[in-house]
Amino acid sequence: MRSVRRILLGAALGMSALAMLATPAGAQQLVDAGKEGDGSGGLAFVLMTLLVVLIVAALFFMDRVRRRREDTVTE
Repeated sequence: MRSVRRILLGAALGMSALAMLATPAGAQQLVDAGKEGDGSGGLAFVLMTLLVVLIVAALFFMDRVRRRREDTVTE
């Protein structure tokens, strides 16, 4: 029963990955920073900075959770 679940899960994962890869590349570009004079370059920079800050915050949070879990296990 467990192997059937793994096969179905793998098939579903493969099909969803194929569906995501089949979308056009242009549909993934949310902000066009190449235009001159309309301020989209500034928006792209702000969004990139926000994304980097969110990634760093997530990594910090995950490390903090891991350290707290290790502290409770060793006590």
